[in-house]
Amino acid sequence: MRIAARAQKIEPFYVMEVAKAASALAREAAQGIAPMIFLNIGEPDFTAPPLVQEAAERAVRAGRSQYTDATGLPALRERISGWYAQRYGLNVPASRIVLTAGASAALQLACLALIEAGDEILMPDPSYPCNRHFVSAAEGTARLIPAGPAERFQLSAGQVRAAWGPQTRGVLLASPSNPTGTSIDPAELRRIHEVVKEHDGITLVDEIYLGLSYDERYGHSALAIDDHIISINSFSKYFSMTGWRLGWLVLPEELVPVVERLAQNLYICPSTIAQHAALACFEPDSLAEYERRRAEFKARRDFFIPALNELGLKVPVMPDGAFYAWADCTQACKTLGVKDSWELSFALMQQAHVAVTPGRDFGSAETQHYIRFSTASALPQLQAAVERLRTLLR
Repeated sequence: MRIAARAQKIEPFYVMEVAKAASALAREAAQGIAPMIFLNIGEPDFTAPPLVQEAAERAVRAGRSQYTDATGLPALRERISGWYAQRYGLNVPASRIVLTAGASAALQLACLALIEAGDEILMPDPSYPCNRHFVSAAEGTARLIPAGPAERFQLSAGQVRAAWGPQTRGVLLASPSNPTGTSIDPAELRRIHEVVKEHDGITLVDEIYLGLSYDERYGHSALAIDDHIISINSFSKYFSMTGWRLGWLVLPEELVPVVERLAQNLYICPSTIAQHAALACFEPDSLAEYERRRAEFKARRDFFIPALNELGLKVPVMPDGAFYAWADCTQACKTLGVKDSWELSFALMQQAHVAVTPGRDFGSAETQHYIRFSTASALPQLQAAVERLRTLLR
């Protein structure tokens, strides 16, 4: 069968390849091997809080499962608008908010609406692999620019200005970022956007971890800068609704009907049950629970990062958000006699029964020297993982 060229350009998602190997090894654990500790997948161990689950049950019992508008339930768009006002002091009209089938659909819609064949989108290296594939699926080219510890693994305005060429259409950033958990300083993001505006380009910012910010300096939405910034967000991370597949876009008013038209044709509407459930995310009790969980994620970070540093798995920039540790594994590779993070991830999986993610998914600029840990697991799991790593690396 002839496979389309666009499909052949998409690389495997190595995170999932490693996850399959870890799961296979975990099945052997039932035969008496120490159980696998999974620190490879970026998924909160918390599920949707009680009010959200109850809202979903009520919607099912009441038969509220018909299609909604492609842009989503008006009531939910209003709730999100109110959340921006309450939490960030921003006036984001509900008319600019489009609900989507997860942040993945939001990114796909934005790319299809704005990227022409041959357009180039600037992104940091390292960055989340699926983001560059959305650009590729729209027949654009993701140009990854090396961004090291000195840049907090984020692009700077100077880099964007220097890299801008005839085919450049804009930038796709993430703040906080996967895999590094680092954010862009608001002043630097403003400077980046000024460079983009000079070239009549587009600024897309993946903000799916915005609710999980731990540093007041960085915990601000890019929407505070300009109404023409496009923000991608999700109910998966802060709101603990990963499998519900619900996200949203904040768009300039003139782009909403374009994205609506695309959504109508690509998937009709987001999950209706998930939308009715998400209304309860913004109840006071739910928001209080989310803040309790945010504090727990911060406590996990505050334990785990110093422990990694002590083990020689140096984290060069302290994550200010999300639930990841981007660790330099050069010393660990030497200790275990492996050549790079790919081999190290399998060594840790097989010898310590700790599953981590090698850097190769996230780019090519020194990523072979880094592994990503997810700190979304409970503290006892993180503590046990540290002990296993200490035993092995000693």
